[in-house]
Amino acid sequence: MKLNEIQNNPGSHKRKLKVGRGSSSGLGKTSGRGVKGAKARTGTKVYGFEGGQMPLYMRLPKRGFKNIFANDFAELNVSRLQRAIDAKKIYTSGKITDDALLHAGLVRSSKHGVRLIGNDPMTTKIDIEVAGASAGAKAAVEKAGGTLHTTFVKRVNMKKMGEPGKRQQRRTKAAEKRAARAST
Repeated sequence: MKLNEIQNNPGSHKRKLKVGRGSSSGLGKTSGRGVKGAKARTGTKVYGFEGGQMPLYMRLPKRGFKNIFANDFAELNVSRLQRAIDAKKIYTSGKITDDALLHAGLVRSSKHGVRLIGNDPMTTKIDIEVAGASAGAKAAVEKAGGTLHTTFVKRVNMKKMGEPGKRQQRRTKAAEKRAARAST
């Protein structure tokens, strides 16, 4: 083997395509980019541009909004919980928590926990601890002889100094006024 015979393995090195080397190369003039203009230049994007006409994404109406402060609960109906207890998916000997409900496949994972809803009658006495519950669900659990504990506490937005913001201060004052009016 001589130095002039050394070469890469076949297929290990791909030569860069040389464009703009005359019309006989097949990639001359516009170099395979089609026409002149913004699309022929490097570093430009024209996605969504409709030639000065009002683009489709601006013509369509915008409806609704996504509340970024909304609470994310996984909801569980009382009747579904009772069916799971009857099918022995959940044991009622100890306290039923969010983790037990998630492990049994009754709820999805959520940011703020499980909320018990519905007003169907319960037949089993249970001790359950969830983030929140509707009035009907709480009544159904207590009517069956069980206990229901709610653990969710709404987050209060604080200022940098650690005190509540203006909106929260207004809300607490309004709640105090309502309580004072109700007591008199």
